[in-house]
Amino acid sequence: MKKKRETPKTELPYIEFTAEMKRDYTILIPDMLPDHFKILVEIFKAEGYKMAHLTNDSRAVVDEGLKSVHNDTCYPALLVIGQFLEALKSGRYDVDKTALMITQTGGGCRASNYIHLLRKALKKDFPNVPVISLSFTGIERHSGFTMNLRLILNLIFGMLYGDLLMTLKNQCKPYEVNPGQTDRVLDEMAGILSKMAAERRGFFRTGKNYKRILDAFSAIPVKAGEKPRVGIVGEIYVKYSPLANNRLEEFLIAEGCEPVVPGLLDFILYCLVNMINDGKIYDFSDKTTRFAGFGYWVMYRQQKKMNRFIRKKSRFMPGHDFEELRAEADKLIHQGVKMGEGWLIPAEMGELIKTGTNNIVTAQPFGCLPNHIVAKGVNRRIKEAYPEANIVAVDYDPSSTRVNQENRIKLMIANIAAAAAERPAERG
Repeated sequence: MKKKRETPKTELPYIEFTAEMKRDYTILIPDMLPDHFKILVEIFKAEGYKMAHLTNDSRAVVDEGLKSVHNDTCYPALLVIGQFLEALKSGRYDVDKTALMITQTGGGCRASNYIHLLRKALKKDFPNVPVISLSFTGIERHSGFTMNLRLILNLIFGMLYGDLLMTLKNQCKPYEVNPGQTDRVLDEMAGILSKMAAERRGFFRTGKNYKRILDAFSAIPVKAGEKPRVGIVGEIYVKYSPLANNRLEEFLIAEGCEPVVPGLLDFILYCLVNMINDGKIYDFSDKTTRFAGFGYWVMYRQQKKMNRFIRKKSRFMPGHDFEELRAEADKLIHQGVKMGEGWLIPAEMGELIKTGTNNIVTAQPFGCLPNHIVAKGVNRRIKEAYPEANIVAVDYDPSSTRVNQENRIKLMIANIAAAAAERPAERG
C-alpha cells in the first residue's frame, strides 16, 4: 500500500494565538471608540475571550511610541504601539499571559501594516507576546481566535448600537441640565446591551432596543436653544480616538458647541464599497467582491432601519444614509480614490453641510500623506459647492502642542460667532 505523503509543516512568521491561550490570556485592545467598545468588548467576552480595553493616555504612551517606531511613521501607529508597550511595561498585566489585538483590513496603509510594526517593536522586550489580527477577510489565522457567524453578527449590531449611543450622547450632553447625566444613561444602556449579548437573548431585537435607548435619552432634561454644530471628519483613528485628538469632542462641548461625529458603520460600509468598486473598475469578480456585496447589503439595510426609526420615533437627528454619502462623493471626487479615507472625507463634509453642520474640523495625523492630500485638496471643491462651509484642518503629531491645536479650533468657533452676528444686518 502506497504511503500517503505528508505535507511539510511550515513555521508561521508570527506567534500564533492558540486555543490553549484563549483560556487564560488577557487580550489588550487599543483605545479608539470609547462608546462602542463598552459593548464590543463584552461581545468578545461572551465568546470566551478575556479582553481589556486600554485607556492609558499619559505622555508615556507617546514616548514609548517614539522609542519603538521610526520617527517618520504615522501618528496613529505611534500611539497604538506606544499604548500597547506602555501597558506591557506598567506591571498591570502578566506579560506571559497577555496578547494584543489590532485590526487588519488589507488596505494600503495602517490597517494592514501596523501589525508588522508592532511585532517588530515587541521583539526586544516582549518576544513571546502574540499579536492577533482582527480581520473579516481572514488575512492571518490563529487557532485560538476565530470569527464565527455569531460573533460577526454580534459585532455588526454592536457597531449599530454604538453609533446610536454616540450620536445621542452628542445631541444631549451639550444641553444637559444635570452635568454627567448623559454619560450615566449611556453607561446604563451599554450595560443592558452587553448583558443581552452575553446571555444571547434579545440583542437582535433592534426595534425594541432602539426604542428603549431613545426613551432613555429623551428623558434627560435639556436646556432650550441650539448651539453651533461642529462636524468631525478625518483619518479613522484620529477622528474617533480621544487619545489621538486630545479629547476633541469634550473640548467642543466645553467651548459651547455640539459635536457631530459620523458613525463607525459608515467607515465599514466604505471599506466594503471599495472592494466592490475594485471589481467594477478592474473588471473582475471573486469571493472577496461577492462577500463585500452581501455584507454591504446586510449592513446598509440595518443602517436604514435604524435611521428611519430615529426619525419617526424621537426628536433626535439620525446619522447619514450611506447611499446619500456615495451620491455626495460623486459630486466631489471619484470613488476610486480610497487611500487615506479617500472619498469618504469629502462625502462626509458635503453631507454634514447639507444637513445643517457647516462647521467642520478635519483631524489629520502626521505621516498620513494620502489623508492630507484628499482632505485638504478637496476643500476648494467643497467651498465652491458650499460657500457657507467653515472648515479647519488640524494636524495631530507628537511635537504639536494641544494649545496650538485648540487655538485653531477656537478661531473657527470665532468665525461661527462672527457669521451669526452678521446675519441680522444682512436681513436688515
